[in-house]
Amino acid sequence: MLLAHSPFFYSADYVLNHVLEPHQRVRINVLLGLDEDLNGAGYNVHQSEIAIGSGGLQGKGFLNGTQTKLKFVPEQDTDFIFCTVGEEEGFFGSAGVLILFLLLILRLIHLAERQPFGFGRIYGYCVLSIFLFHVFINVGMVLGLTPVIGIPLPFFSYGGSSLWGFTFLLFIFLRIDAGRNLVHNHAL
Repeated sequence: MLLAHSPFFYSADYVLNHVLEPHQRVRINVLLGLDEDLNGAGYNVHQSEIAIGSGGLQGKGFLNGTQTKLKFVPEQDTDFIFCTVGEEEGFFGSAGVLILFLLLILRLIHLAERQPFGFGRIYGYCVLSIFLFHVFINVGMVLGLTPVIGIPLPFFSYGGSSLWGFTFLLFIFLRIDAGRNLVHNHAL
């Protein structure tokens, strides 16, 4: 059993020490808890954790967050937008946002399952996977559970390209779903 895992350990060590750039190594070490770099690679995550923790249950109110208003959290409009929600709206607001994303994902599953053709179903599950991946990575990034890689939170993060991209993905899928009845009517 140990011999089967040895190639993995040696290859992981080789990749970590010889393939990755130094800044990438620092991020992985901070994520794994091997290094504590609160002024460098771990600064954003540390400040976002403080912001979310200071929000408490009900939050500090709209535009009343001290960590976000005083600009302690860099990139709070883009990559770290969820910590702004956590500080200003608290646990209840953050849970509400996550529940809305869960409802969107469940609705996408429902729409994907009712597609009559494979393409519509596969496209629906691809859209679902992209949304799920972005939500999971962005929220995990803000909470310090996943590495900081700069993935936007769908429909929340500031930036036109991500908003347009998510909107086009969703609207193309809705158009495919709307056309499923036309296929059945012509077949009759």
